[in-house]
Amino acid sequence: IPESGHKYYLQFSTEDYRTGEDAGSCLATVLYPKKKSPPVVSIKCSHTKDKKEIQQEDNRLYQRIRHQTKPITANNIPDSYGNIDPALEPVWALAVAGSSSIMWEKSTETLGYFLAQVKAVKQWMRKDDFIEFDYTVLLHEMPTQEIISCHMRLAWLPGHPLKVKHFCASPSHGLDGGSGAESGSAAGASAEKGASF
Repeated sequence: IPESGHKYYLQFSTEDYRTGEDAGSCLATVLYPKKKSPPVVSIKCSHTKDKKEIQQEDNRLYQRIRHQTKPITANNIPDSYGNIDPALEPVWALAVAGSSSIMWEKSTETLGYFLAQVKAVKQWMRKDDFIEFDYTVLLHEMPTQEIISCHMRLAWLPGHPLKVKHFCASPSHGLDGGSGAESGSAAGASAEKGASF
């Protein structure tokens, strides 16, 4: 679009990251402005699961974490063979949801990101009902093939927005400005700008 930037029209399907089952399809438009600013996105999705089913899955995930007798700490999820300990699947699920908001914020028309690994995770015990974790996640930057290390603090309670704060660093990019609260369910997150760590 002259004077504005590039606009893309997308049609794509989604799948459950755990089971690989069809999760619905989406139509989207994405405008990347010529000036350096976030893309303007409009998206409409049809889901194969209803809201009640998603809420039940969120509650099951939450209960698995809440019933731990001591704080969860772990390293290298998945391990060097690509395996994830079944006991750590809820921790990985939250890392996927939280890091997707970082990837969304950092992606540009020419750069994309994938969650490569949770390098470290530590649970914080809270007095309220929220669950909270500190993560160090490694993002794979495409097409540069760089690995970007990000620190992410995540807090979540089913029925409430997923809250994510982060900062990222890489050898060539230096420190990146972090973000504030992110919102969404454990099934997904949408970004809102806020204060950094």
